[in-house]
Amino acid sequence: MVNTEVPKHYTTSPSSFNGTPLLTINREATVDLDSTNSFEGPEKLLEVWFSASPLCLPEASSPGGLRIVPSEVWKEMLDLVNCKVLSVIESEDVDAYLLSESSMFVFPHKLILKTCGTTTLLSGLPKILEIAALIAKFPHSLANTLRGTATAAIPYRVFYSRKNFLFPDRQRGPHRSWRDEVKSLDRLFLGGSAYMIGKMNGEHWYLYLTEPNTMLTPPATPEREQTVKVLHLPEAKLRAKAQAMEVDEGQDETLEILMTDLEPENAEQFYLDHASAVAEGQYFQQAHKARRDARKQLGSINDMEKFEGFEAFEVAELAGSICDDSVDVFSNNSDGYSASASEEELTFPQELTTEGHALGTVVSDSSGLSAVYPPSRYPDARVDAYLFTPCGFSANGVVPSPEAGGSTHYFTVHVTPEPHCSYASFETNVPASQTGRETADVIQQVVGIFRPGRFSVTLFEAKEAMDEDFNVAKKKGSKFEGIQGYRRVDRIVHDLEGYDLIFKYYERFDWEGGAPRLGELGF
Repeated sequence: MVNTEVPKHYTTSPSSFNGTPLLTINREATVDLDSTNSFEGPEKLLEVWFSASPLCLPEASSPGGLRIVPSEVWKEMLDLVNCKVLSVIESEDVDAYLLSESSMFVFPHKLILKTCGTTTLLSGLPKILEIAALIAKFPHSLANTLRGTATAAIPYRVFYSRKNFLFPDRQRGPHRSWRDEVKSLDRLFLGGSAYMIGKMNGEHWYLYLTEPNTMLTPPATPEREQTVKVLHLPEAKLRAKAQAMEVDEGQDETLEILMTDLEPENAEQFYLDHASAVAEGQYFQQAHKARRDARKQLGSINDMEKFEGFEAFEVAELAGSICDDSVDVFSNNSDGYSASASEEELTFPQELTTEGHALGTVVSDSSGLSAVYPPSRYPDARVDAYLFTPCGFSANGVVPSPEAGGSTHYFTVHVTPEPHCSYASFETNVPASQTGRETADVIQQVVGIFRPGRFSVTLFEAKEAMDEDFNVAKKKGSKFEGIQGYRRVDRIVHDLEGYDLIFKYYERFDWEGGAPRLGELGF
């Protein structure tokens, strides 16, 4: 029979579960998903850290930190955000949730939530703090009526960022303007800092962050006095915690590539009809090849000397089984083959004509996204991809370090291909030192898949002790200066508490588009 299973290095294959990250698919959430209307592609991105490292969780917290929280609890929180869970990859170090609107990654010590469209991400933040307090047992404070929760865990650091919206007038809740978002965050945290990075009259990016050891905004009227307990840890434990914090923060880097005005020919591959045609071409081409190879291997069925002891009908069945069992619809071969009359009897699998994970896997492979962190270099990497109706694409990748004892990292991709609102994003925290490639090479490969008219890049890099000099940050700002086919329009380097931030904006040389969509003109 024809093989329609996804290869083992993709998580949508049940055969890949043994000894690998586990994939859970939410069938109910995938019903009636549709991206027909104009869609707000640029995402809201939230990172909440409750410790600087999974190696230095607070002693009172649960050993597994946030990862002990049941998925059903996270789903309740996501209801406040207005998005659903499509599927989950569970690995040793991180759980990767593919959402109806983008992604969520849960580590023991931090949560990353990225949502697009008109989702109300910040409406879920108080609930995240409550879950971290009540279930993960992180240190917490008394209730605050402004938070609307019974209690709230005290985070180590908080980061919130987004690009300027394409359709800001359609946003809801606290996301109607950057000013409202900052007010919402300031109600929760003391001493947060808000930035707009880039040109006010051009492409720009917003950032809100807190300093290490974030303080929550206290209740307006404390219900009772609090007793502050000071723990006296042995000096050896203090040194171990400090070293763990240095290791994790020193390796922390996040690259975001935010692309608009995608080349129509490149965007077409993220439409369901196009992806289904690619899958069909691969399917029938492989059927043709399998039958041809079977004929070569078996020769003429009438040449019974080669099959002494077999009945004729047994030889025919053997030939048919070889033809069918060797078909692989996920081959990387060209899709230019047309089915012949003899192959029309094959039934094209239903899952390759409708939205879902099967076509998501086809697109991930055929577009080249799965080759950014290839299985040859990362044999344990897992990709969870989904293609929407009539277009649109999302994928999460879990990328364990190829070195023994290394950390597990992630990447995530989201695509809105419609011409009037085309957008694609790529985000990863896989360190450049681990890939053996320059950051510019990764950017060049990703940009080549979409050929956007313009794009922004943000790179967060944790400072090491020797990097506190701003001249070091400026030197880092010279990274990925030249991207083939594009001119750099803007470059900004920020020296932040514990991090260097590099922001760059590019336009394609032959792009004939208009002025940037500015979004919030009044702010």
